[in-house]
Amino acid sequence: MRARHGLQGMLRGLRRTEPELVGQSPPEADPELLLRVLCHEFRTPVSTLTSLTRALADERRELTGADRRAITELARDQAVHLQGLLREATAGTGALALAARPEPFVPLAGILREAAALVPARRRRARATRVAAACPVPSGRTRQVLVNLVENALRHGPAEGQVGLHAALGRRGLSILVTDEGRVDDALLSAVRRPAPAEGMSGLGLWIVRQLVAADGGVLRVHRLRPRGVALEVLLPGACTVP
Repeated sequence: MRARHGLQGMLRGLRRTEPELVGQSPPEADPELLLRVLCHEFRTPVSTLTSLTRALADERRELTGADRRAITELARDQAVHLQGLLREATAGTGALALAARPEPFVPLAGILREAAALVPARRRRARATRVAAACPVPSGRTRQVLVNLVENALRHGPAEGQVGLHAALGRRGLSILVTDEGRVDDALLSAVRRPAPAEGMSGLGLWIVRQLVAADGGVLRVHRLRPRGVALEVLLPGACTVP
């Protein structure tokens, strides 16, 4: 299913919740909620670019050539994403006039490599099956989802804990896991189940991720890991077919 791009794809989740009457025009998007979404989405690329430039400047952090290429590619993509947010927020009659754009599809492997570059090598665990790595996914939305989830793991997990990215293709579809050594608590469960975002910025990032994943017919799930840890799973049933 070809879905809308970026913030345009989230507009259906930004509608007011009052019931519609037959023959009535669709309700307008909630300006206050859209402003919060824009603020959050500006924060993500800015914090990502800050982390990437810090990693490049840190002489104590050993970077392989592959790491440097992934960091450079992600920095470029986040700069483009930031420019796109600015353009969409000021296009036409304002931030609510967002034009739909086709979303290019790319192999998952490159996006996984870019998202993994956010995690220091000593804390990183990344693995994808050959078929999953080659699976074509929407480039912008998938990158935005994985960067948000990795940033979330780095922000809320233990300071020196392991962060993992794992992808595999099964009968249910393409499964992408972002793991950390934190714990599943009520706040996390509420954030992944809440039909509408709470007030303020708490839980907003996961709500945005859910909207982006839903735009491609997928779901976001949370799992407890044993003996400790949490996994957020992006499940995309229609992304690939099992050979």
